[in-house]
Amino acid sequence: MRLTGLSQGYGHRPVIDELSLTISPGVTGLLGPNGAGKTTLLRTLSTVTPPQVGSLELFDEEIKTEAAARRVRRRIGYLPQEFGYYPNFSVAEFVRYCAWLREVPEGQAEAATDHAIASVGLGGRARDKMKSLSGGMLRRVGIAAAIVGNPSLVLLDEPTIGLDPAQRLDFRELIRSLARDGIAVLLSTHLVEDIGAACDEVLVLHGGQIRYRGAPKGLSEIGAESAPGDSPLERGYMTVLTSTTGVRGSAC
Repeated sequence: MRLTGLSQGYGHRPVIDELSLTISPGVTGLLGPNGAGKTTLLRTLSTVTPPQVGSLELFDEEIKTEAAARRVRRRIGYLPQEFGYYPNFSVAEFVRYCAWLREVPEGQAEAATDHAIASVGLGGRARDKMKSLSGGMLRRVGIAAAIVGNPSLVLLDEPTIGLDPAQRLDFRELIRSLARDGIAVLLSTHLVEDIGAACDEVLVLHGGQIRYRGAPKGLSEIGAESAPGDSPLERGYMTVLTSTTGVRGSAC
């Protein structure tokens, strides 16, 4: 998956500015302050928002037309910060519907739905109505909808909002298991500890550009002693945000 020279914005305000990026299988964490362009980047990779400038290549196909976007969407799982659902759908009906949208073969859809729901710890709630679920449970259903049918690319925007500590631990193991299956996961979050625990690589997006790319350990090591933060990883992140020296870590 590759972005080349991507620029995106709203009106005359640039959000992403000539960004180039390659994403490989494994778990990549995406950090950045509010307004850094994280959601815009995920919407672009999911083909929801076409590039204003630059190119997007997914699964060896450059996405130039809506027909091309439809083809690759079959292989993309996307959980936005807010997702819509029919309140009277059961959990199983909603996830099965998402499997249908992704064109999971009919003969595989039921088993894929059951597996995705079980993976997020909601096997016992499959018949519950969506409108009866707590915020944390809804978030877990959204994760199930994103992973149903084993997509090749999974994009998660703040997936652990509303999850309790035990559920967050389960979530980390889930995305590690996706990586072991050769899936590329891009995880956007404000929770730095989730990045350190679950990700192979971390990107820090600030001012429309990648300011750091590398291992979480490397981000911890560049943290200034005087930087704010309660952990080396947080101090490394804050150091990158305040740095004026350009990209830190490995090349993008």
